[in-house]
Amino acid sequence: MGVPLARPADRALARPHRRRLAAAASLVTLIAVGAAVLATLRPPAPVPADAPAGEFSAARAYREAQVVAAGTHVAGSPANDEVRRHIEDTLRGLGLETSVQDTIGPEAGQLSGAAGGAALARVRNVVARLPGTDPTGRVFLVAHYDSVQVGPGGNDDAAGTSAILEVARALTVGPRPRNDVIFVLTDAEEACLCGAAAFASSHPLATDGGVVLNLEARGSTGPVIMFETSERNADLVAAFGRAAPHPVGTSFAVEVYRLLPNDTDFTAFLDEGFVGLNSAYIDGGAIYHTPLDTVDRMDQRSLQQHGANALALAREFGGADLTDLGASGDATYFPVPGGLVRYPGWLTWPLALLALVGVAALAWAARRAGRTSWPRLAAGFGLALLPVVLAPLVAQLFWWAVTAIRPGYAELLDPYRPVWYRLTVVASAVAVLCGWYALLRRRTGPAALAVGGLAWLAVLGVVLAAVAPGGSYLTALPALAGALAGLVALRLPVDGPGPVLAVTAAGVVAVVILLPTVVLLFPALGMAMGGVAAFFSVLLGLAALPVVDLLHPQAGGHRAMDALRARRLGAVPATAAALAAVLLAGVGLAVDRFDADHPVPTHLMYALDADTGQARWLSHETDPQPWTAGYVDAAAPVGGEFPALGDEPLLTGPASAAPLPPPTVEKLADSTVNGLRTLRLRLLPQRPVRLAALHVETGQGAVTVERATVAGRPVSDPATDPARRWGFGIVFHAPPAGGVEIELVLRGAPGQVRVRAMDASDGLTGLPGFRPRPAGVGIVGSHSSEMVAVARTYPV
Repeated sequence: MGVPLARPADRALARPHRRRLAAAASLVTLIAVGAAVLATLRPPAPVPADAPAGEFSAARAYREAQVVAAGTHVAGSPANDEVRRHIEDTLRGLGLETSVQDTIGPEAGQLSGAAGGAALARVRNVVARLPGTDPTGRVFLVAHYDSVQVGPGGNDDAAGTSAILEVARALTVGPRPRNDVIFVLTDAEEACLCGAAAFASSHPLATDGGVVLNLEARGSTGPVIMFETSERNADLVAAFGRAAPHPVGTSFAVEVYRLLPNDTDFTAFLDEGFVGLNSAYIDGGAIYHTPLDTVDRMDQRSLQQHGANALALAREFGGADLTDLGASGDATYFPVPGGLVRYPGWLTWPLALLALVGVAALAWAARRAGRTSWPRLAAGFGLALLPVVLAPLVAQLFWWAVTAIRPGYAELLDPYRPVWYRLTVVASAVAVLCGWYALLRRRTGPAALAVGGLAWLAVLGVVLAAVAPGGSYLTALPALAGALAGLVALRLPVDGPGPVLAVTAAGVVAVVILLPTVVLLFPALGMAMGGVAAFFSVLLGLAALPVVDLLHPQAGGHRAMDALRARRLGAVPATAAALAAVLLAGVGLAVDRFDADHPVPTHLMYALDADTGQARWLSHETDPQPWTAGYVDAAAPVGGEFPALGDEPLLTGPASAAPLPPPTVEKLADSTVNGLRTLRLRLLPQRPVRLAALHVETGQGAVTVERATVAGRPVSDPATDPARRWGFGIVFHAPPAGGVEIELVLRGAPGQVRVRAMDASDGLTGLPGFRPRPAGVGIVGSHSSEMVAVARTYPV
């Protein structure tokens, strides 16, 4: 006997009901998967101080962080000396071989902004060694213990320093590892990465390289992201996914970080051929490098994830054969609920091309099944580009409007309470996508729009494979899943559950892959680049378009609505999302107001020209806050008087001259051989300062600097810039009390040469005319905030 068939009228009556059930089931599934994805990104609960000795405890590490970040401790300061002594005592108390590398950090490259010139520093790195039982290499756990000049560095990087101290304690109570484990707490990272550069290039323990695990923070909360690796990272990523209890990382983050103008100590190790992993938590970026970066603002859950991962990886690499580590190729990897998915990088191109072929096959099959036509498919492909472009544009226009209302946001990495604004961007992307679909679905057809969206995902997968291979998976895999789901659905009965299950499965793939990217991009790039998160939000929507279509009312059939009514009802989600975006933006503006605990950031410096006795207030702000506007009024270049501040115009205003002594320049030796003049000078600050700088007047290339040596260290590539008056310069951080010896080998300098000496301290309090910031006015995160610079020209 066969199964009785329902009458056509009964089937028509059942279709809307079935469609609503299918839509509800599919949505519940995607929401559940999305919730699981978000849970994966949440850092774990902190482990209490009474946890077993072999475990990492955020509570124990937090006590160390309170000592490290008790106050501001910039490199070279007495406060930094106290922090260093505490670290030494702690590591020695664990029975570790501990020493201090007291040296001059080599050049770390050209710095910009507040420190123009080749950068060096006196550094004092704390180095401790846990000997291995049968070493095949060395594992280095690295964090910096110095802070910026205006804040205590409660997160950046007391978090990394305290985590390493707790990891060291945990490792000493268990069996000794096979490989040497070296704990490196570096100095002068904030100034110039000079501590890490000095260790990686010249310390005996660094001679043969090894595996580096660098611990950083650029905020106060959020998941710890393994955001950077060395090249040929497949083995490293495999170990990370296998050993880390809370692995959050994506090969796309590596690609993004390479595009950002940021460096950490990890860069110095990579430059010397080390392999390794770089990790940080990055949410809560409003406090980054400011006085607000205190320990009490640290999320101990983030600290727990930082330390637990570091301890597990130290044990993993500490017990592994490190001989051939880093010999394999790169891996593509991304987080999923329950762990980390990874596959060899050589699969990037095959998967990208397979996705492209799969979408083309879907287009052919859909047209053959009568679901669409070639003209409609072409229209769908072209029209699918609209939301991809419009959603990021709307997000950027939204942020432009918000910063026009609240200009202080322009000086922040992210608002203090950004969640409302992030939800606004997502809601606006949903509104754009749903509005686009409601307007075009009936005219172009759902099949053509769905295939067009998948086609753009596939095309982007190929583009990313060419320019950013680690990010190709983001669009290639959802496109491939969507194509396969569509091909399966076309072969199944329309009224059966198969098509719904197929498109739901494809939607799950898109959510698992793209949702973490949207979530992590917001803190990584900040609201100023919220359009990037909107872009990936739309890609997620395009990948899930067949699921979206289940929500769309259908025309035709018994009791069906007419086409106009269907279109109007289809616009309901777009209207709701747009209203939600407006409401969320309003809540954001109402909730995230500047106040004493969340002050508006301002930037101010003081510069005194000792040659003329004239002083100026300076600011990097482009649209100055009312407090800053009380000091500065017009933009002007300052590189002629203060070359270490760079060539970009700053806002300036007149200031009263303070009785501050300029640094002195003493000529120690002067000789000429074969047309090359060698000058040996001593640059000596006459007050406690954070840095000292010396620039040589080269004019239009009449004088060139052939070679330079600073404190016995050669400065690489001292080429004179003929476009600048002060064409060559060095900036020395944490100068010793006896000053800095500089040797210059000059060509074309038979007579007197003019040099410009500058030094800089921190803190504007006590300067004539300075009015302390009122409550609600804070200090922007900048290496030049609160700087007091004094400069003088000397003929030598």
